[in-house]
This record gives sequence, C-alpha cells and structure tokens, in this order.
Amino acid sequence: MLPHNDPASGEGLRGKTAIIAGGAAGIGLASAEYLTGKGVNCLLMDLNEQVGEIARKLSPGHIGICGNVLDTDHRRRAVAEAEERFGGVDILINSAGIVALEKAEAISEQDWDRTISVNLTASFRMAQTVGQHMITHKTPGVIINMASQAGIIALDKHVAYCASKGGIIAMTKVLACEWGKYGIRVNCVSPTVVLTELGHKAWDGPVGDAFKKEIPAERFAEPNEIAAAVAFLCGTGAGMITGHNLVVDGGFTIK
Repeated sequence: MLPHNDPASGEGLRGKTAIIAGGAAGIGLASAEYLTGKGVNCLLMDLNEQVGEIARKLSPGHIGICGNVLDTDHRRRAVAEAEERFGGVDILINSAGIVALEKAEAISEQDWDRTISVNLTASFRMAQTVGQHMITHKTPGVIINMASQAGIIALDKHVAYCASKGGIIAMTKVLACEWGKYGIRVNCVSPTVVLTELGHKAWDGPVGDAFKKEIPAERFAEPNEIAAAVAFLCGTGAGMITGHNLVVDGGFTIK
C-alpha cells in the first residue's frame, strides 16, 4: 500500500483544490484523506448531514456541503464555494454511487432508474458543471470519474450497476476527447471490491472468500490503494493520460 507521502503518486498537487462528490465515506473519503496529505484543498459533497464535520476533521480549512448532486443548485453552490474559499476548482472526483442487486428479469423500474441517475447522470451533470467552470476560467483541470470492473465485464445481479459504470467509461472518453483542447484531462478508475465499510458488510464471510479465489491477487482492494490511483491521475506525472480507464482489480478482468 502506498503511503500518502509517496512521491510516485500525486505529484504537483500542493495548493490545488478538489471537489469530491460522495466525499463523506468510502472511496471518496479515502481520496480526500490521501489528497489532504498532498496539500490539496478539499470540498466534500455528500447527502450525509455530517459532511461538514467530516471535512473539518480532515483539515480545518476543508469544506463540506450537504445535498444531492442531482440538484443543479447544489452543484453550482459547490463550485461557487470552492471558488470563493480557494480561488477556483482544479480537480473533480466523482465518487458518489449506489448498487441495486437483482436479476435482470426482476429488477424494478425504480431501482434501475435510481441506479442510472445516481451513478451515471449525477456524474455527468457534476462533470458538466465543473467542466463549464474550468473552460470559462481557462483552468487546466482534472476530472476523475469512479467506474468499476463491472463496467467492462458482466457480474451476476448487477445489470443496472454494470450499465451505469459502462456508461461512465464511455462518457469519460467523450469528455476527454472534447475537452482536451482546453487542457482538461478526464479519466476514470475501475476498482474491484473495495474494503470500505459497505464493502466489508457486503463481502465479509464465505461469499467474499469465494470471490477472492477468482482474483489473481487473491484479495480485495484497500480504499487507500484506490485513492493512490486517483491521486496519480490527478498529478503532473499523469499529464499525458486522458480518456483512460485505470483498472485496479488485482487482475480479475484479465482472465
């Protein structure tokens, strides 16, 4: 596992400002912790009403705002607060997401629509809002979208999740293609199972043990490992990487 001060991950980030959607828990929070160690100013967006306190615990200067990323005013407020407090937005990390586990023939309209809305539509709308700001202010920024191994392979009972994550990968490529001329790099990260709090609840026990046997590395990912990948893509060392899907899966999808 890479330490936060590892020079190979996240070069040139000190003093930058990152908005992290879904930043109060899981991969979003791990990314905020990692970037804090790199000297990045962070604004966390989350439905969790404690997001402000969570942000301040990371650093007294960080901001947390509670709201729904699907809400236009909430997105605009986040960008406006980042500009007012820190002078602009250099990085967006789209890490908000949900999963509905059900067979394709049985998944409800509500579960399908909600999964696509939260995972794909919200990520695009947030990227669009921040992208517009970066283009207007001529900011050579970075956008990282959180995809998944489920976006490139089929997983049982994951039809809506797989569709949403596959959409994120395609969206990332289009944004990278269109916005490269503005100096904006857009990439995504596709993890395997990550041992966040929710990851432990879903995968601890026999089911997880069986799944790990299908992974060449024979284990799941730690949140800090995904955060390190995010930090690398945000840093100057990744300056020529855009439109890329960085798969962090211990080799699961190579078979």
